[in-house]
Amino acid sequence: MDTTTVTSAVTSAPPAGHTPSGERLFASPLARRLAAEAGLDLSALTGSGPHGRIIRADVEKAKAEGGPQAETAGTDEPAATPAPAAEAPAQAVKARLQPWQTYEEIPNSQMRKAIGRRLVESKQTVPHFYLTIDCALEPLLDVRRQLNERAQDGAYKLSVNDLIIKAAAVALRRVPAANAVWTDEAILRLETVDISVAVATDRGLITPIIRNADTKGLATIANEMKDLAQRARDGKLKPEEYQGGGFSISNLGMYGIREFSAIINPPQSCILAIGQGEQRPVVKDGALTVATMMSCTLSVDHRSVDGAVGAEYLAAFKAIVEDPLSMLV
Repeated sequence: MDTTTVTSAVTSAPPAGHTPSGERLFASPLARRLAAEAGLDLSALTGSGPHGRIIRADVEKAKAEGGPQAETAGTDEPAATPAPAAEAPAQAVKARLQPWQTYEEIPNSQMRKAIGRRLVESKQTVPHFYLTIDCALEPLLDVRRQLNERAQDGAYKLSVNDLIIKAAAVALRRVPAANAVWTDEAILRLETVDISVAVATDRGLITPIIRNADTKGLATIANEMKDLAQRARDGKLKPEEYQGGGFSISNLGMYGIREFSAIINPPQSCILAIGQGEQRPVVKDGALTVATMMSCTLSVDHRSVDGAVGAEYLAAFKAIVEDPLSMLV
């Protein structure tokens, strides 16, 4: 086919999304593609979707019945397939819903849109790998109980998460290679231990930061975290209070989640996912017993933190959780 023939085939086809008479043609993107692949004349089909929209079932029915074929503009080769009318992603998704699938449309906030973009960027560009370890939780729970009993006039109230933040921070000080950021030119090993803690809000997930968490006492961490979490839910955090952390923690144990893998928060290299503490059968000193165990999964950027470093970090974290007094000295 020479250039003249190609031009004739393209210009003789009706505009994308319209019938030859110029009327608007309503069809889902999937229906358009299937009709083009089958060589069917989409404008000759009757739509059974909402408001007469042509849907997949209509195209498949036409194919089975040997429906009308698209014209080829007088050539021996198929006509150029008109590009489907451009549709916003939301419209494309709605077009795939069936008439009985009702829904409430909740507009995305700018914050949730930003979160969505960052999560997609992370999963598409960061080579994640995952390491899971089980920690015996009784020693941590015992220390928490003793410290809370000593609190005077409600000066503080420690949660399990507060102790986990401290343990994660001390473990980073012991394994500094895990406290890193990847760049194409160099790996940036951070000198401060700043822990981002995931907090769920009505506007989406936000990660307020406990800065220098390795040097702070548990009471300070508990009070800071309580204040940051409340202001995060109220939408009152300052940018510097949720931007710039070096390591993240996401705890879903309070929801009964046993184990999960979290998505890394770029440019950080690691995020620690904490599951619930639960009683499990374990073997201790050669005998079967029951212990309160907690599964923790570390998601790691393989570019900046090697598998051995990730494993070393989790071993340090486990040792601290199972001997919590060691992080207080």
